[in-house]
Amino acid sequence: MGASSTYAALVYFSAYNAKEFGKTVSVNQFQVKDVRWDPELGGQTMESRLVEYFADEFNKQVGNGVDVRKFPKAMAKLKKQVKRTKEILSANTVAPISVESLYDDRDFRSTITREKFEELCADLWDRSLVPLKEVLKHSGLDLDELYAVELIGGATRVPKLQAKLQEFLGKNELDKHLDADEAVVLGSSLHAANLSDGIKLNRKLGMVDGSSYGLVVELDGPDLLKDESTRQVLVPRMRKLPSKMFRSIVHTKDFEVSLSYEPDLLPPGVTSPVFAQYSVSGLADASEKYSSRNLSSPIKANLHFSLSRSGILSLDRADAVIEISEWVEVPKKNLTVENTTTTSPNITLETDTKNTTEESDEKSNSDGVTNNISINVTEEPSTTEPITEKKLKRRTFRVPLKIVEKTVGPGMPLSEEYLAQAKRKLEELNKKDAERRRTAELKNTLEGYIYSTKEKLETTEEFEKITTDDERKSFIEKLDEVQEWLYTDGEDATAKEFQERLDSLKAFGDPIFFRYKELSARPTAIELTRKYVGELQQIVQGWETKKPWLPKDRVDEVVGDADKLKSWLDEKEAEQKKASGFSTPVLTSEEIYSKVLNLQDKVASVNRIPKPKPKIEKPKKNKTETGGDNTNSADSTSGETPEKVKQTTDSDGSAEEKINSEGSADEKANPEPEVHDEL
Repeated sequence: MGASSTYAALVYFSAYNAKEFGKTVSVNQFQVKDVRWDPELGGQTMESRLVEYFADEFNKQVGNGVDVRKFPKAMAKLKKQVKRTKEILSANTVAPISVESLYDDRDFRSTITREKFEELCADLWDRSLVPLKEVLKHSGLDLDELYAVELIGGATRVPKLQAKLQEFLGKNELDKHLDADEAVVLGSSLHAANLSDGIKLNRKLGMVDGSSYGLVVELDGPDLLKDESTRQVLVPRMRKLPSKMFRSIVHTKDFEVSLSYEPDLLPPGVTSPVFAQYSVSGLADASEKYSSRNLSSPIKANLHFSLSRSGILSLDRADAVIEISEWVEVPKKNLTVENTTTTSPNITLETDTKNTTEESDEKSNSDGVTNNISINVTEEPSTTEPITEKKLKRRTFRVPLKIVEKTVGPGMPLSEEYLAQAKRKLEELNKKDAERRRTAELKNTLEGYIYSTKEKLETTEEFEKITTDDERKSFIEKLDEVQEWLYTDGEDATAKEFQERLDSLKAFGDPIFFRYKELSARPTAIELTRKYVGELQQIVQGWETKKPWLPKDRVDEVVGDADKLKSWLDEKEAEQKKASGFSTPVLTSEEIYSKVLNLQDKVASVNRIPKPKPKIEKPKKNKTETGGDNTNSADSTSGETPEKVKQTTDSDGSAEEKINSEGSADEKANPEPEVHDEL
């Protein structure tokens, strides 16, 4: 027994031998024989009786015709506490109930005895035995044949329910080997692991389940009569899962297939028994195509169904079956003696021909006579023709039919109009949710602003320097006024109202907090500015020594801006000292930082000016040089010549004359140039 339903299942336990890695092992298994249930009986049914009892008691305490059932928030509080009270009654004979501020700031306190609770649910105890009685009735078993009765579900802990079961079963104690709350979840996990290929269990467990509902197939179409042949029980209750079914119908036109539950037993929450519908087409075309042939039997359609492990029935495929009878010529099997003697020479000739052909292949086609002989033998016609006879043969054609699934019942596709209406409704709900979140955020912001501001005004001494006593007193009164509204009329206010109240407080408090911020921020900004102006003088002096290429007008501009900033700061600081701390500040930290940043940008732009590149003059060429002779003499010198050229070029401007004189000397000493490896 769970929260909302009660089940009674009959399970048969057994074992079978199986081979694993060459060894015979015993595998435990269980098979579900039958299941019966009451979809409207559970722990919540008992709780609802207690809720009604305590609601009547609270209405009597309040009086004045108040009915707490009309207030959902109050009923939610009551139901939550009733559930706890019911759990206490399972272990105690008396249980209290206490709900603070149930309605209109009224607390509710009461007690109830287990005897009173059992009296309120008197009709439920006999009703809880109905599923168990139905299982025994349909299975044909007696109570003596039951080995154990396990209790599963939190509601089975109720003492009165256990007493009724013991009385019906004739047992002193019930079986409680499993955890009532976790058994279903653990069993489902074990079943999933047993079916999975990716999870290997240390010990295999056989599970055989059955369909909890009877499933019906119904055919509808032109020329189909509504009789037992068009409506049949396809899956009886407790049919083994998974399984496959087959149905055949003699018909020549397209039709529709409907799958439904048996009307006497529907799943919880299902109003229509039909859960699937298919359109089967292609049968009319196949019938028209083969109708002119010699049909040996009427055209029929075969329907193939499958029932999955989850108990889901579906139409997998459909075929049109056409059987045709035709006269065909086949060789005559029973031959006479005369025919046998006549055909024997042909067999001999064929053998000789084969041997002759093989011999000709071995001689690599060098002897043409042998080939001619083999050809003459193979081309020799048979003396007699084979005898055939006509025989009636039956041929079967299977034509796949097209299946189109039509969604029916709760899964039917929605119309465009309904979809548009649903989208509009969702958008409205989203707007309401956004507005609700915004309202809660603004309410929290307003509440936080009130508490933090009052705390600062009452505890921080610096506010006395920037505000008058009347100003602080007036501000605190406004905060108290809004706070009182927040907890009275503002309990159900809108986001707009919260925003207006917050803006009105900030309009009064922002100037005060601005002066409070400047009280500490302005001196810090002044100190940093003066420090930077002093460092700037050292930067300018470093430019004169390390970066003499910087334009003098740009450097002078930076120095002038620094002097202007210093003068402006002195002037504004003097004005601020003369001004009252209760008035708007003459000098703000934001203005100071803005001017300092502008000066820093100018300093950075001047500092980024690069050093100009020096001008390089090209060396003048000697008029006495001769291009061709010098090149030849340079190529004919040894590997040390490039170093000599470099040294003489760096040290003296007469390098070219030196190279020419050395080259001419080498030419005189060696009239033929030496051959060197390429550098």
